[in-house]
Amino acid sequence: MIAARAKSTRLWDGLSLSHKRVLWAWTFLAIPILFYSVIRFWPTLQAIALSFTNWSLMRPASFVGLENYTRLVQDPLFWQVFRNTFLYLIIGTPISLLLSFAIAYYLDRVQFMHGLIRAIYFLPFLTTAAAMAWVWRWFYQPVPIGVINGFLTWVGLPQQPFLRSTVQALPAVLAPAVWAGLGFQIIIFIAGLRAIPTSYYEAARIDGVSEFTILRRITLPLLKPTIVFLVVFSSISFLRIFDQVYNINFNDPGGPLNTTKPLVMMIYQTAFKSFDMGYAAAQTVVLFAILLVVSLIQLRVLKDR
Repeated sequence: MIAARAKSTRLWDGLSLSHKRVLWAWTFLAIPILFYSVIRFWPTLQAIALSFTNWSLMRPASFVGLENYTRLVQDPLFWQVFRNTFLYLIIGTPISLLLSFAIAYYLDRVQFMHGLIRAIYFLPFLTTAAAMAWVWRWFYQPVPIGVINGFLTWVGLPQQPFLRSTVQALPAVLAPAVWAGLGFQIIIFIAGLRAIPTSYYEAARIDGVSEFTILRRITLPLLKPTIVFLVVFSSISFLRIFDQVYNINFNDPGGPLNTTKPLVMMIYQTAFKSFDMGYAAAQTVVLFAILLVVSLIQLRVLKDR
């Protein structure tokens, strides 16, 4: 044992400083990598394997090949849910980013009670989705309960069905989802704005450059890493939307007529209401593929720009 310890000591002493740093780095990274592999990678591989089986929790899983994916392609509900999911993405992401950037851009210039105002904007991000959804559900109710319809009737406009309309339900569900994420995005944008050296702005203003040109030529290009992060983060959030949809229309989740149902809710209902785990796993793999492809495309496009 002593000889083995002496041999290992000689091997360690024989390594260069750079090799020792690499070994120490991998030693510290080994535990989180192992933990992440067990928590993330292994369940992902299990889900992929399960998607090729027929399993309903009542009997052992049986291999069915691509049958679940064929069924998915032929399922009209899946294509409706697929459309809903991308509507959440293509509507929610740009609106939330534009609003959060505009608020952060002007809030960064406010000196009076800046911390309090920033905390107020951040509060919705800390609020539970269930509580937030129930409050917004109350807003959308007809008169005399609903606040929004009460205001509409006060100004002489007709009441709106909101959650009971196949046209208005999705935007009505999307509104609290956008509002909930604004606080986090505003804080990130403010951090990005404050990381830009003030000397750039001072030099531009001395040269007589307009504020719009400063925004277009200095602020936005230097905010590119922040924008890339928030675009990808927001896109993943809207593609995985569930809590707001489930709670805001609790009596008919995803309704009316599945016009607000996202892919995550379809997976939930397939797995825990129909107990069709193999089919739910196939839907999960499709969602994973969508998230991966959308994120890679966004990273590539924004990187090129």
